[in-house]
Amino acid sequence: MANLGYIQVVRHCNHFCGFCSNPATPYVHTLESMQALVDDLVARDYFGVILTGGEPTLHPELPAIAAYASGRGLDVRLITNGTRLADPAFARALADAGVRRVHVSIYSVVPEVEARLRGAPDTLDKAFAALERAHEVGIDVHVNCVINRLNADHLDRNIRHFLAHHPYVRHFVWNNLDPSMGRAEVNQAEFVPRLGQFELSLARAMRLLHASGRTFRVEKVPLCYMGEFAWASTETRKIVKGEERVVHFLDDKQTVRQTAWGHLYAPACGVCRLRPICGGLFDRGAAYDPAELAPQFVDPEPIVRAILDDPSDPTVSDRTLSSWRDEFRRHGAARTAVSAGPAAAPPRAPDAPAVGQITVEGVRLYQARRRAEARKADALGVRQEPGRDDDGA
Repeated sequence: MANLGYIQVVRHCNHFCGFCSNPATPYVHTLESMQALVDDLVARDYFGVILTGGEPTLHPELPAIAAYASGRGLDVRLITNGTRLADPAFARALADAGVRRVHVSIYSVVPEVEARLRGAPDTLDKAFAALERAHEVGIDVHVNCVINRLNADHLDRNIRHFLAHHPYVRHFVWNNLDPSMGRAEVNQAEFVPRLGQFELSLARAMRLLHASGRTFRVEKVPLCYMGEFAWASTETRKIVKGEERVVHFLDDKQTVRQTAWGHLYAPACGVCRLRPICGGLFDRGAAYDPAELAPQFVDPEPIVRAILDDPSDPTVSDRTLSSWRDEFRRHGAARTAVSAGPAAAPPRAPDAPAVGQITVEGVRLYQARRRAEARKADALGVRQEPGRDDDGA
């Protein structure tokens, strides 16, 4: 299986998003502790690694760990807010280190909306510059967008901007807001959207990209809100392809291994024909309304065929629809939840190495960041997530 693993390189950030689900912790990484995690992914025969955070470009050893992962044969990707990537020398260093793809997170092309979501002014021009610098050094450029209450009505406006001004961006990823962790959990009222709020703008955005020949994925959105693009659902693709995901969290969760992709289902989902390949509604924070889910009465096999035959996906297998059907009957039921209630968090992987460490200096920096973030939260009118005790215990 062509699985992708995640390594959280740092957990601090130079922005202050009010819906951040992975805020600062006292854990820190050295190059050696990150190399152990790369080795773990190689031992699992993973296809690639996604370096993330926090804001991973803040770690001084980022180019070194990217080069190590690339040297070990992994496809290396990076998720970033783009602030440091806007520097041409830094973009070149990442390209030389073997970073193949960067996902630059941009939530809204409306400056005042992006500033509110970022918790920092003047970030949009730097993100646009990051797209250009990465493209100039030969890195494939993708755009990530978290769907939230403030951008739910103009996802298609964002796409029109990128098509007009950054035509070299060929792939887009939307993630519906995870309301269950960090600042996202304590600021649900401001940032968590209703599914119906983004349904039309997401559909328009996907149609624009499809017509332009670009590719896209959508995560944490149930298939009843994907229309004719159900094949672009991240969860559905993983269910169909039988993939797993390992995330090396730089916090107390440590390493989790996800093999099932089902989340929350409503009673009406029981009669939905797409139920076996649908991830349902991702909601461990009790923020969404399952009553918004609606059964679909369409044939799932054209969706499966579109995934298995996708020439743009380097991770697809050579399975036929017939062989897939036989395999799914044997194993597929385990990949979606059987309960109507919220799915449990993925289990911790007991065989993984330690993810980072807590040091005296790490605790000191964490406490200083917490104080600075408390001031930012007050100034922005958002709530700060609960943190560890002051002694880091």
